[in-house]
Amino acid sequence: MLKIIALTAFLSLAPISELRGAIPFAMAGGMPFYAAYALAVFFNALVAPLVYLFLNTFHKILYRHSRRYAAFFDKFVAKAQSKIHDKVEKYGYWGIMIFVAVPLPITGAYTGTVGSWILGLDKTKTMLAVIGGVMISGLIVTAVVTLGLTGLDFLTADPVIPAEPAAVPAP
Repeated sequence: MLKIIALTAFLSLAPISELRGAIPFAMAGGMPFYAAYALAVFFNALVAPLVYLFLNTFHKILYRHSRRYAAFFDKFVAKAQSKIHDKVEKYGYWGIMIFVAVPLPITGAYTGTVGSWILGLDKTKTMLAVIGGVMISGLIVTAVVTLGLTGLDFLTADPVIPAEPAAVPAP
């Protein structure tokens, strides 16, 4: 079970799988749904502070020491801000939470955090929105996996074959 726990934590932190891969893996490995949810959500919620730490550290180094990076970054951010400024103004941190909560490819804690960082949004509010979205996404994935596994039980259950009626002796 320790191997299942470690791999679930890894999948929760991985940018591609996040909760979409971690929770089904844990439950398929025999972990109860509530434990799979708690473990995967805990580790996936760590993504926001880790991404901020990584981006702030490397961005500052690169921005100071590379004029090409600084020019590219400034141009990229200006373009991104002009494209989505209205949506961010309209939906704010609720929009980030909903975006992270939808368990589809390209949505999740990584994308929500990086997008907020690029737009220069408040770090604490972003982290709270991402954590809220991770919790909702975890509930959705857990429900889908639980219902999916239960819904497929008919495929593995022993079939009930009615007994043949007893032969009635001829008079």
